[in-house]
Amino acid sequence: SSSSNKGAIIGGVVGGVAGLIVLLIALLLWYRRSTRTTPGGSLYGATELQGPKDYSYSDLRKATKDFREENKLGEGGFGDVYKGTVKDGNIIAVKRLAIGSAKDNFESEVRVISNVHHRNLIRLLGCCSKGPELLLVLEYMANGSLEKYLYGEKRGSLNWKQRFDIIFGTARGLAYLHEQYHVTIIHRDIKPSNILLDNEFQPKIADFGLARLLPEDQTHISTRFAGTLGYTAPEYAIHGQLSEKVDTYSFGIVVLEIISGRRCTDITDESAGEQYLLEHAWNLYETRMQLKLVDETLDPSKYREEDIKKVIEIALMCTQSPVSVRPTMSEVVMLLSDRSRVQNPPSRQNVNLNDVRIDVDNSRSTTQQSMSNADATITELTG
Repeated sequence: SSSSNKGAIIGGVVGGVAGLIVLLIALLLWYRRSTRTTPGGSLYGATELQGPKDYSYSDLRKATKDFREENKLGEGGFGDVYKGTVKDGNIIAVKRLAIGSAKDNFESEVRVISNVHHRNLIRLLGCCSKGPELLLVLEYMANGSLEKYLYGEKRGSLNWKQRFDIIFGTARGLAYLHEQYHVTIIHRDIKPSNILLDNEFQPKIADFGLARLLPEDQTHISTRFAGTLGYTAPEYAIHGQLSEKVDTYSFGIVVLEIISGRRCTDITDESAGEQYLLEHAWNLYETRMQLKLVDETLDPSKYREEDIKKVIEIALMCTQSPVSVRPTMSEVVMLLSDRSRVQNPPSRQNVNLNDVRIDVDNSRSTTQQSMSNADATITELTG
């Protein structure tokens, strides 16, 4: 009958709606579970982070042959780094943290750093916090640091394409740290020795985020300077003002070094007097003679003059003051990606070279001191 048909239809509709509601509730519960924040809310609104691998102290000691001197890869403000080979045959880098005791939340802070994944950033693979000292296990880079290729045994071996790739990749890595990760990471010590090269000479930034592992009384800006004088923005080195643009400034200095093959603290004798690299670059730029800055080991037939002029222009933009006129690193990436001319050329009136001279003079007098550490700072974003 029509009444029984109507009842069947109503029953079907009610059943369908009820089933849909149950399905929606199940989906909501699944979504809430999958977007759980980390304990303590250290990453506001972020998905739960995967923890780094736990290594035993004995395994890492064995991998590095008891931290033998011949396996040492380098030294830094946070400790020495050693090459190691683990049981499965993989090569790793092991950093012995020279920070005394760990913070109470050492493992959760390591988890934050280990979840930074980008092609131009060194991976933190794991840690050891239960032995007599704190150890970090890092991705190993066979080609070592950029410093070796600019000033060391490999000097002059990088062509222009390789140098540009290093500049571009470093810019992308910094843009990720500043703007694309769950928290804003300010490196504070961008320099050639903290830019490592893989087998294809692609750059990977090292030693970011390690300030999170320090006890609280060692992380305050006023009590712990992080960075290397000569690469450090004047507003930070002199006035203690810290922002992402500190890294932008350091990036600009490193770019000038990559192009020229000269250290930022090297002195050039000009008719106007002795000049450091940045001031020398400005003088050449303003007289349209910036190609004189180019490393003599580069083959002129292997690069376009306009390309190098543009990269020099971008580097100078990064060193301007106040910080508001410096580009963000994402803007730098766009400028490097685009073949068009720079729309807002840099101006020397936006650079306080007196501050730069003070900074570099201090660098020359403290080169052998422990100020050239590989510190970093993370400033958490709030919603």
